[in-house]
Amino acid sequence: MSGRDAMLGRIRTALGRGTLDAGAAAEIDARLGQPARNLVPERAKGDDDTLVSRFVSMAEEASASVARLSSASDIPAAIAEYLSSQNLPKSLRRAEHPALETVDWSASPLLSVTTGPTDGNDMVGLSVALAGVAETGTLVMASGPQSPITLNFLPDTHVVMVRRSDIVGGYEDSWDRLRAHMGERRRMPRAVNFITGPSRSADIEQTLLLGAHGPRRLHILLLDD
Repeated sequence: MSGRDAMLGRIRTALGRGTLDAGAAAEIDARLGQPARNLVPERAKGDDDTLVSRFVSMAEEASASVARLSSASDIPAAIAEYLSSQNLPKSLRRAEHPALETVDWSASPLLSVTTGPTDGNDMVGLSVALAGVAETGTLVMASGPQSPITLNFLPDTHVVMVRRSDIVGGYEDSWDRLRAHMGERRRMPRAVNFITGPSRSADIEQTLLLGAHGPRRLHILLLDD
């Protein structure tokens, strides 16, 4: 018995429940196999151009900045330009994601690039989003070896690349994208983060503070396919 099965078994025992009967188990399997969609608001609908424009608008409204790129080869120069505009050192910790492996980082020789998860000592992190949600300007990040969760929260500045074709209308669409990403094995990532703008809090005297629980800056590289 796995640790997960043992833990769930203890929970069932504490709730006074036994093993699921065949009918209940089949009902759960059917629902997991064909998840029901909830309501989708009007602002999550539209053609591709409308959704991309809405994503950019909503992301900027949430205090993120967005740069439109026509090619992955533009990424190093775009990051170097952004770091200069924020008076930040040109040092970057990036995810070992296939979309970033083919980029010629030597095109910006002044940009120092290292790879892998961060231990918290990197000021700037670069990740790749699974999807962008036009409804709220939200980035969907699925954890894994190619997308370390530490890059989402520890650097003071978070740069995220998302492809135009990965912009979806609403949250229901993003879950469809996640299920497709999981593949036939249906193995959910350890964490799925929905990131809308930089970290913020107004808990203390109702004063808005950026960077309260994570990055104080979120810069999105929107890459045309």
